[in-house]
Amino acid sequence: MADAVKERTRPPRRRRGGSSPRSLPYLLIAPAGLLMLGFIAYPMLSVIYYSLQHYNVTKPWRDGFAGLDNFREIFTDDPFFWDTLLFSAKWVFVEVSLQLVFGLALALIINQTFIGRGLARALVFSPWAVSGVLTSTIWLLIYNPSTGINRYLADAGIGEYGTSVLADTGTVFWGAVIAELWRGVPFFAILILADLQSVSKDLYEAASVDGASRVRQFWHITLPHLRDAIVLSTLLRAVWEFNNVDLLYTLTGGGPAGETTTLPLYVAQTGIHGNEFGYASALTTVAFVILLFCSILYLRLSKFGGDDK
Repeated sequence: MADAVKERTRPPRRRRGGSSPRSLPYLLIAPAGLLMLGFIAYPMLSVIYYSLQHYNVTKPWRDGFAGLDNFREIFTDDPFFWDTLLFSAKWVFVEVSLQLVFGLALALIINQTFIGRGLARALVFSPWAVSGVLTSTIWLLIYNPSTGINRYLADAGIGEYGTSVLADTGTVFWGAVIAELWRGVPFFAILILADLQSVSKDLYEAASVDGASRVRQFWHITLPHLRDAIVLSTLLRAVWEFNNVDLLYTLTGGGPAGETTTLPLYVAQTGIHGNEFGYASALTTVAFVILLFCSILYLRLSKFGGDDK
């Protein structure tokens, strides 16, 4: 009997030539990890390489090693870089802030029980399924001076016929903001609603028994529970809005007079239209460093994933 007990308690023998149980999960995900590394590392290294080169396909005789000349030109001789960077910061701040506020409000509304809630959720989430180019087309029709909303406003005595929101430097920014809000708000609503549904109803019942109002319940129960979801969604959306090219390129083309040109859109214009691929790669590298630094700083300041103290 003692021998049987020893046999049961003896650790399993490792097969010769086989892998240990601890390394098996890493071996299983290794192919996918290598593919991801290839798809991510190769483009990044290529961009860094070309950022150190003079590379213009229309002027091959000027191609060659540039060192840090492209970066020196960015920070000292290119005022348009600073203009696009400031506009990118403004665009990200306004868009993410408004999308968070409206997305949180929508999530709180459709989290309630009411007749037609399923249809309301489908309508709220549907803009997120629309591509950026199609969104731009929809809003181009809405802003069309002949057939869009401007014509009906002019019929009502507001504004003038033939005016376009996207052609006026005073209104183009908010016109683009509204179009992007229509597409971006559902993203926040989806993530926040998913986290709202995991909040225990017992907390709200206990707070109601203690006499806490709905406002106090929101501030002391709902918001603390949503902290990580809000931090993650704002970070992801900030990165996406910073890299927004499709909507602004299709809607405004960066105009009028460069009023809606973000840094990634400037990169696209420099590389595609200007054929300055070396300089565009340097701009991309700078944008990547800025995003990486801001993301790390934001996560550290927000204490994402940490326990509330």
